Amino acid sequence: MTIVRGTVVTMNPGREIIGDGAVVIAGETIAAVGGFAEMRAAHPDESVSGREGDLVLPGYVNGHQHLTGDRLIQSSIPDDLPPGEAIFSWVVPVHGEHGPDDDELSATLTLAESLCNGITTTFEAGTVAHPDRVVAAAQTVGARVTVGTWGWDIDEGPYAGPVDEVIERQRAALDLADGSRASAWVSLVGHDLMSDELVVAASELARTRGVGLTFHLSPTSSDVDGYLARTGVRPVVHLAALGVLGPHVAIAHGVHLDSQEVALLVDHGVAVVSCPWAYLRLGQGVTREFRHLDLWREGGRLALGCDAENAGDMVDGIRTAALFAGLAKDAAVDPTIFGAHDALELLTIAGAEALGMSDQIGSLEAGKQADIVVHDRSRIEWIPQSPDPVLQLIWGSDGRSVRDVYVAGELVVADGRAQTVDVALAEEAQNAGRSLRTRGGIKTTSRWPIS
Repeated sequence: MTIVRGTVVTMNPGREIIGDGAVVIAGETIAAVGGFAEMRAAHPDESVSGREGDLVLPGYVNGHQHLTGDRLIQSSIPDDLPPGEAIFSWVVPVHGEHGPDDDELSATLTLAESLCNGITTTFEAGTVAHPDRVVAAAQTVGARVTVGTWGWDIDEGPYAGPVDEVIERQRAALDLADGSRASAWVSLVGHDLMSDELVVAASELARTRGVGLTFHLSPTSSDVDGYLARTGVRPVVHLAALGVLGPHVAIAHGVHLDSQEVALLVDHGVAVVSCPWAYLRLGQGVTREFRHLDLWREGGRLALGCDAENAGDMVDGIRTAALFAGLAKDAAVDPTIFGAHDALELLTIAGAEALGMSDQIGSLEAGKQADIVVHDRSRIEWIPQSPDPVLQLIWGSDGRSVRDVYVAGELVVADGRAQTVDVALAEEAQNAGRSLRTRGGIKTTSRWPIS
């Protein structure tokens, strides 16, 4: 057993915060949560980690993260390209050249950074060619992941194929679930790049196997234009008519929705994962079309995502939660409508519920998985401490103050350092990134010349 001490933000149904509290870890699960004195008295011989001034929370949930493709060329795609150019001049060539070793190295780096920023559960975005290698990376790093594999049935593109072939790849990915920290979802690329036959088959497979289905939809207006031209109706309306929507579905993005689509998503219990940094970096219109606030106000299921390292770039859930809260206030022109506490819910228990895992993670309660993040409040950004730790966490901090992280009771980050990743990966990653650019025919550029 281990006793983790600090101010405990439980995220339980009563949203209790225990001033000098403790979480007792027994194996992979939480045995008890309460005041430190009480927990210490009940377990006098167990080791104690942390101190009264620390902030202890449930591990953060990242609902949409590209674990491959972007990491090895992170923050390299220019941020002033015309719409679509980044996809066809960078993303597709890089994915087309990604080998198994690239997939594992990329996932290892992203998951290690995620853990160091307090993200204990990562939902992969489905653009992985070798999902077995991503599962291997997660097992090495110690992260909790849900992995998917690339799936689309367009005429051309990396890993495109006919419906039967794509669905068979999805079945194979589902079989990679290890029964512990790695699970799998049916994962299509989405947009208007999936035939009706494919999305119906994918939804049926997910329902049959009791897993989720995720795909990208409407980050820009192009999906709307495509569906209107092809079907005569907007994307969510068409998908609802096909019968593919339901609580098993998580749509990434959903920026350009109308009121009817929002209502359909709420009525069908579909989750939406908002990745606000990506929309700002890519100029996709979220400040004009912040339908995620409408979804939240209507009681829809909502989670937060960090997206890719050439979109959201930094894999930091606190940073993402703060941005979402700011956008919500500004879109409504009402500072009372949404705040730090709402944002923390999306990053923890509400996000876990939206993605179907709230029975296991998202709050610090006895019987749940011991996924715990500890922030060091002795750092300069926490001094002096606010009487409201959640307010200060979201608006005055970020992932840099994370000191210790546990996943399923295992200490995977200690003193701010991942315990399972060798720093020798830095040189390997640098070389792999250069190789990917060369193989993909991508010319490395800098807007300002480097001598």
